[in-house]
Amino acid sequence: MKLTILGGGGFRVPLVYGALLGDRGEGRVTDVVLHDLDQGRLSAVARVLAEQAAAHPDAPTVTATTDLDDALRGADFIFSAIRVGGLEGRAADERVALDQGVLGQETVGAGGIAYGLRTVPVAVDIAQRVARLAPDAWLINFTNPAGLVTEAMSRHLGDRVIGICDSPVGLGRRIARVLGANPREAWIDYVGLNHLGWVRGLHVAGRDELPRLLADTDLLGSFEEGKLFGTDWLQSLGAIPNEYLHYYYFNREAVRAYSQAEKTRGAFLRDQQAGFYEEMSRPDSAALTAWDRTRAEREATYMSENRESAGAGERDADDLSGGYEKVALALMRAIARDERTTLILNVRNQGTLTALDADAVIEVPCLVDANGAHPVAVAPLPDHATGLVCAVKAVEREVLAAAASGSRATAVKAFALHPLVDSVNVARNLVDGYTAVHPGLAYLK
Repeated sequence: MKLTILGGGGFRVPLVYGALLGDRGEGRVTDVVLHDLDQGRLSAVARVLAEQAAAHPDAPTVTATTDLDDALRGADFIFSAIRVGGLEGRAADERVALDQGVLGQETVGAGGIAYGLRTVPVAVDIAQRVARLAPDAWLINFTNPAGLVTEAMSRHLGDRVIGICDSPVGLGRRIARVLGANPREAWIDYVGLNHLGWVRGLHVAGRDELPRLLADTDLLGSFEEGKLFGTDWLQSLGAIPNEYLHYYYFNREAVRAYSQAEKTRGAFLRDQQAGFYEEMSRPDSAALTAWDRTRAEREATYMSENRESAGAGERDADDLSGGYEKVALALMRAIARDERTTLILNVRNQGTLTALDADAVIEVPCLVDANGAHPVAVAPLPDHATGLVCAVKAVEREVLAAAASGSRATAVKAFALHPLVDSVNVARNLVDGYTAVHPGLAYLK
């Protein structure tokens, strides 16, 4: 089975390959094609993968190419993890927003809109190529903003594009661990959009254990979300929000922390990964050792500004491992082998949330089999959550409209309607600022 990885020179590709190395049985991936526009990054990642494969005589073969059409032909699965504009673009997204006094995070608020406006045209082109060159392939999207990009691609690939994210997986794992439950045996009632969802229940042997967690202040304050949001706020919500909701619930504190940081997250990763790829340009460097060291630092500093503003301290050691590669592998196995499983995924709504139309991509538990991912019926969200989900989905639709039409006015509307942008004039300034620094937004007129 052939897997094509778009963004194949990306730093986290070895996580995906590592998961493949542990897979056994029929229907496993035997050929991996890395595609990237940067040959130097491709070569660096290929070196890491070669060291990973050294102890595995049956490791999937790896080839690398800068030709997108060649990479897509014959693929059974396509994993998309591209970054349009690179980490330099992410750093610029953050800085332009902070200069206007609003959040510039990669997927949330102004930064997420800017990233989406750059990425959607590229993602749509990829989807159209996949429909033409690999119509039977399944596309797994990890490209951020994951829900928005998945919805853009679904207009050309239908339900054969499925979005994944590691945030719900990590959240469910932490809750189960605190409750002393096996995450594999728990049903997680999680509903929302990508980076905008809530765990409303965690069922073990038919019993919802979440009320027990919410009632125990010591237990509730012992893990990441309890420290980040505060136990009193979680008890008020009656649910455990995705960590990205910290940007909404504590927006002033988050903006202040990011403004005062020595570097934004994007600038930190840009400089850190530049050092890694520079090290990989030296033929005598130990590729896997350098990658492991860089990855550990990356994970330890994840959302550090938010944790600092909340007084949450360092991340727990158990939270430093990745998760999205496991979701990707489980998804591929379920489809390729008809190994039925339940995963939290980004898929078309199809009536699951009555507040949104059928084509809106949402993030919910899905039953996965050989025919794809099928969203599970869920109870309606409370009014406060429904309002936020509908508002952000409306913004995503304006982003898609702006990307399709090239309308600058529609782009301004997308920014202005976002709950974390507090003025139409700020929205206009953001569009001016982003078009000035991003050549990829020159299409907005």
